[in-house]
Formats: sequence, structure tokens, C-alpha cells
Amino acid sequence: MRDTLLSIRHLSIALPAGADRDYAVEDISYDVARGEIMCVVGESGSGKSMAANALMGLLPKGVRATGGEIDFDGQDLLSLTEKQHRDLRGLRIGMIFQEPMTALNPLMRVGDQIGEVFEAHNRLTPKERQARALELLVEVGIPQPEKAIRAYPFELSGGQRQRVMIAMALALEPELLIADEPTTALDVTTQAQILDLIGDLQRRHGMAVMFITHDFGVVAEIADRVCVMRHGRIVELGAAQTVLSSPQDPYTRDLIEAIPSDVIPEARGAETDTPLLEVSGLDKVFRSRGGLFKPSREVHALRDVSFSLVKGETIGIVGESGSGKSTLGRCVVRLERPDRGTLSLSGTDFMHLRGEALRRERHRVQMIFQDPYASLNPRTRVGMAIAQGPIANGMARPEALARADELLELVGLGGTADRFPHEFSGGQRQRIGIARALAMNPELIVADEAVSALDVSIQAQILDLLEELKQKLSLSLLFITHDLRVAAQICDRIIVMQHGRVVEQGPAREVFLAPREAYTRQLLEAIPGREHELADA
Repeated sequence: MRDTLLSIRHLSIALPAGADRDYAVEDISYDVARGEIMCVVGESGSGKSMAANALMGLLPKGVRATGGEIDFDGQDLLSLTEKQHRDLRGLRIGMIFQEPMTALNPLMRVGDQIGEVFEAHNRLTPKERQARALELLVEVGIPQPEKAIRAYPFELSGGQRQRVMIAMALALEPELLIADEPTTALDVTTQAQILDLIGDLQRRHGMAVMFITHDFGVVAEIADRVCVMRHGRIVELGAAQTVLSSPQDPYTRDLIEAIPSDVIPEARGAETDTPLLEVSGLDKVFRSRGGLFKPSREVHALRDVSFSLVKGETIGIVGESGSGKSTLGRCVVRLERPDRGTLSLSGTDFMHLRGEALRRERHRVQMIFQDPYASLNPRTRVGMAIAQGPIANGMARPEALARADELLELVGLGGTADRFPHEFSGGQRQRIGIARALAMNPELIVADEAVSALDVSIQAQILDLLEELKQKLSLSLLFITHDLRVAAQICDRIIVMQHGRVVEQGPAREVFLAPREAYTRQLLEAIPGREHELADA
């Protein structure tokens, strides 16, 4: 047995009055050994992040530890003052957060933010801090580190920002690294790179890692041991391979079974050969004006994209961040106007419609956005949020609100029209987004990364719901995702994009099981845990 570095014993953390339960975590116990990767797994609300926040001294206001202990190398973390926690953070315990854009200061250059870690602990001179920051950027694999060190966070990609967070967490060579969902919002190839990087750095530095995730694919990729949590309690704890191959708790089995399978369903076929959407030679260039210190830029988001979608069909648009897939979706719903090419919907020239003519036709194609919370007005009750589109298009308010009630019932949220967005979970908010898209009785729905940020079990529920609604309402679907395995579960055909171009397209089974292009194979190989044998359903 390796030496225990972190020992959590009978920890309970109480939630404020009025919460959905009394405790965020209740009587949990587990250890993390030196040099070990421990994955803490569970859905949103399972309490998996709360213990990490407690040991970092970062519990939210009104949330407090009411029992138990957190022993870090002989030191009781629950008894520390705020100053003692500040001295510990970064120096002996580092943390990588889920969303680096919110964790990084948008007004500070990357090099200065890494340098702040040393400054907070009175380490190194200003010149030495910049030199060490550059070394860290090289170590975490940032391309062009000399340029990146002078960049602001918004000038970097999501994967690059996450690497900056890792560099900051490693700056003082901590003994324990906490990684809280660090790959959830990343595309599969970037996710694979970050997992490889964390594993490599853990081996080189001999750190212990507490890796918090909802994805058993990630567990199969990197974990030594795994702790499964549900509703604030531990339901299973053991060696990763044992839990993966022989899960004892039904909830653990459910999480494993929720991972999209490599068993691809037979193509269901479309209702008709009649084209609904026809796209030909679509180009889109984004241009930014230059300034005194900033040159003008041109980004070719789409290059000669062509495909057609027939009524009743689901087509998956797959690619990494920056591939152009979301720009294509926004062009189809006319949130962006293409520069060249043709775009028609049931024979109507959809590309050149403007003003009132566009408003009249736009109800025919609707969009489900990636982040339902950001796309819902937090001050508007969800029933009205769904009814607003029909009301704007001439439907009487009582009729529109009644329609909203029907749609909420249809997506499994009946009787919730008077609630606000913050009163729902992430999966429930996505169901509201689906209901809002259906309110206009569209022929085509564009789902832009509609399940990428959801827990795997919730993701499976949303995919089943989309398929059920598609059959019930005779819808067609353009499904945008970075995960080929997810696309293959729901789509009839798949289009793979890279750098704004279509590099491969064909029936879902063929593209997934026998890809022709090297880039498609790269996307498949990057899916976490795909090469590992998980428990049979």
C-alpha cells in the first residue's frame, strides 16, 4: 500500500435551509494515496465536488462542514483559518476548475496570471516568475508559448485555456492536484490530450490526483481507484478495473450503461426521398478589423460545404472546436448569413430571405442551444419563455401559454410553467430548450451540442427524448456534436468537418465502424475509454 496523503473520514456538509436535501455530502469516507489517481464519479448534485471545495476552504456561502474530518498529511483542514487555507492553496494542493474562462482573469495576460501564483507565496523575483511561467507553458504543451505568455485568455482556445489552468495548478509543484471536471466542455481530441497531459504530469511529478468527473469513459482512461457518489453518499468504492468490470451497485451499473455504446443501430431510413434541406457550395468568412496593435483577420469558417437532408432524417455534423460545425448550424437557421452558395428549405431560397419574409419562414427551422441556461432569460418563467415565439408570430397569449403547458408535458416537465430557469437542473433546462424549439411547429430542428455538457445518464435521456419526439412529430434533425459515438447512436448519416470543410460523409454505421479518412479515425480514437472493456449491460 502506498502512503495515504489525504484521508476523508465521516465527512458531512450541510446545505442551507430550503435546499432540496439536508446534506451536500453525508458521512463519506475515502483516502487518496501519494502518487495515485482517484476518480470521484457521480451526476450533477451527487456531492462529488463538495468535499474538494471543503478541503480547499472554498465552500459556498451558507454551506458548512458539520461533522467528520479531512486529514491532509497529518493536518486537519477543517480547522484551518482562511489565511492558513490561502497558504496551503497552490503550494501543497493545486486545483483545476471545470471552466477556465470563468476561473481566469480576462483582463490579465497569461504570464502575469501564472506569475501571481508565485507572488502570492513570495516566491521568485518578477523576472524569474516570467521565466518560470514560460517553462510551465512549454511543459503543458501550449503551442507558441512565447506568444501565449503575452496573450489574454479570450485569445486562446478552450483546450489552451485549460492547459494554462494546469500550468497554474502545477506552478508550485503541489503534492495533491484536484481536477474538477476539467474536460467536460472540451471536444474529444482536446479532452484526450488533457487526460494524457494530466496522466503524464502526475507520473513525472509523483503527485496524487483527485479527478472529479461524471464520465466512466474518463475513469477507464486514467483512474487507479474510483469512488462513486449519489445524493451525497458513497455507493461504491474500489479499484478502477474491479468497479468497471464488476460493478456492485445498481447506480454504478446505470452510469456505465449510460456511456454511448459501440453497438450502432441499423439505419432507420427516412420517411421519403423528398429533400427538406439542400445546402450547396456554402462559404462563410468572419472578418475582424485591425487596430493600432492588432492586425485585421479573416477566418474561413465554412469552405464549399454541400449536403442535403430529406424529410424525417437525422444528420450528424461532427468535428472539433473550430471545425465550422456550429457556424453551419447558425447559417441553416439564418443566425448567420453565408457569403456564397445556396441554402434552400423545401424548395424555398432560405439564404436570401430578409426582413419580414425571413421572419415568416423562420418558424420552419428552430435551434436547441448548447447551454440552455444562457439561452433562457433568468427573469422569465419557463412557460412564457416557450410561449414568446408563438405570441410574436400572432398566436393569442392564452393559446400560446396553453401550448407551452402541452409542450412541457410532452418533454416530461408537466406542471412547471410557473417556475424560473434556476429552479431546474441542467438536463431539465435542456428539455425546456427542446420544448421552446417545438413551440413554432418546425419542420427541422438544429441541435447544437445539445448534450455535450450533460451527465452521461442525462445525455442518454435527452437522446431518447429527441428520437421519440422526432418519430411522434415527424421532425427532421441536424445534430451537431464533437463525439462520433454519440452521433452514431441517433443519426442516420454523419458528416465529418475539419477546418470548415466536409472531409467525410456517409451512413452512420459506415462512418463509425469503417471510417475512410484519417481525421475521422482520430476522432474515434480520442473517445475516452473506448479501447477499454467496460461491463456488459
